[in-house]
Amino acid sequence: MGQIKKQRKKYNTPTHPWQAERLQEETDYVNKYGFKNKKEIWKIIAKLENYKDQVKKIIASKGSEQMQKEKEQLMTKLLKYGLITKDSKLEDILELSPKDLMDLRLQTVVFKKNLAKSLKQARQFIVHGHVTIANKKLTVPSYLVSLQEESKVRLSPLIPVKKEEVKQELKEKKQVKEDKKEEVSESKYVEEKVEKKVPTAAELKEKQEETKVEA
Repeated sequence: MGQIKKQRKKYNTPTHPWQAERLQEETDYVNKYGFKNKKEIWKIIAKLENYKDQVKKIIASKGSEQMQKEKEQLMTKLLKYGLITKDSKLEDILELSPKDLMDLRLQTVVFKKNLAKSLKQARQFIVHGHVTIANKKLTVPSYLVSLQEESKVRLSPLIPVKKEEVKQELKEKKQVKEDKKEEVSESKYVEEKVEKKVPTAAELKEKQEETKVEA
């Protein structure tokens, strides 16, 4: 039995722990894309930096045969995800931002396709195995969805979403009925108050005069 290989970290931690601008940027990423922790953000940034390092290496190689192959492979890979177009140049990859990769995460795609009401719910569906791509179950929220796969993202038919929606709908209907009851009771109170209205001095005087005339 061979020795178990230790896995390398797929990200690099920030060089300085307290940088206000970076911390604010990471907080914005968490709020916008529903990351569970900062490690997920660092993995995305590390993946992007890896692509850019490859580009710099290819440019510096001055067109060797091996680097030409690596260039074609890299361009094909990024084209598959829609990060570049057919007319894009190698240098265009250097302009990519972490947000470009974050928009491709399965969690983000599920939310943007309105398959979940929130990013938190989208993550829950994925982790619990309720999301499929081409009938293949995926449980990794950080999975990058290609252009071809995007239209194949589906929710499992066994997902208990309908039951939750029915409960919510019944709750809303109950609230509407209660609101209507309150409106009816308020209108009745106003009507009763109008009926029991105390006559003014002028009205009393007019009534007294009417009784005198009758007498």
